Amino acid sequence: MIHSWRPAFTLVAFLVLGRISFLGQAADSEPAISTDRPSVANSSVVVPRGYFQVENGLLITKTQGRDVLDLPETDLRFGLLRRTELRFSVPDYFHTLSGSPSISGFGDSAIGVKQQLGPLPENWNLAVIFFLSLPSGANSLSSHGYDPGLQFPWAHQLTPNWTASGQVAFYWPTLAGTHNFTGETTFVFDRQLTKPWDAFIEYAGDFPERGGSRQLLHFGSAYKITARQQLDFQFAVGLSRAAPDMFVGVGYSFLFRVAK
Repeated sequence: MIHSWRPAFTLVAFLVLGRISFLGQAADSEPAISTDRPSVANSSVVVPRGYFQVENGLLITKTQGRDVLDLPETDLRFGLLRRTELRFSVPDYFHTLSGSPSISGFGDSAIGVKQQLGPLPENWNLAVIFFLSLPSGANSLSSHGYDPGLQFPWAHQLTPNWTASGQVAFYWPTLAGTHNFTGETTFVFDRQLTKPWDAFIEYAGDFPERGGSRQLLHFGSAYKITARQQLDFQFAVGLSRAAPDMFVGVGYSFLFRVAK
């Protein structure tokens, strides 16, 4: 779902430099990284079988005069079968940088599975993701419930440089002790600027049964520093009263083989 300076950026730089020296360049014939971030819509393809992908980032969100830092946004993805991956979302740490009320602590974790569907007609991809959020977070940040979610990310390559994609999703987050059914729709236009560099514009909207809609206009870019390593940047502005006023974030992700 749509998520709600200096030391954090230093941490990301350290992770990037360390991983560049450790992993080195991937061979051209080996799979290239394809991440769920930084768009709200997830990727419509799975991690290749026998590979492990780690996606990381940080986000600074401004909502009603309060700035909140969120990191490391770590998702762990393992290619179990040719079209199936296992997923685990590490709890994020939230900390209020300015404004009130102040919060500090870890959010909930999640486990899930992603199945790529098909084969589909040429230039189309579709996947289904099921996940379950676990009440592992701090008392002030956890939903205190077991919250399922179902996502259907899709993509269609329009031209060699333009791709349309998006996601239809359904969530059941716990709010005041009961599940608050929430539908989500996203739509993305992505432009390949150079072979390793792309940029996108995205509309994303969450529509809960209780509470106002959270709608965003979202911009981002990703750059593959090697075939298996990616840097990303994102920025969004809220389009509805219940949405964040804005957020900005950066990320670093990497892919490596763990089994043949």
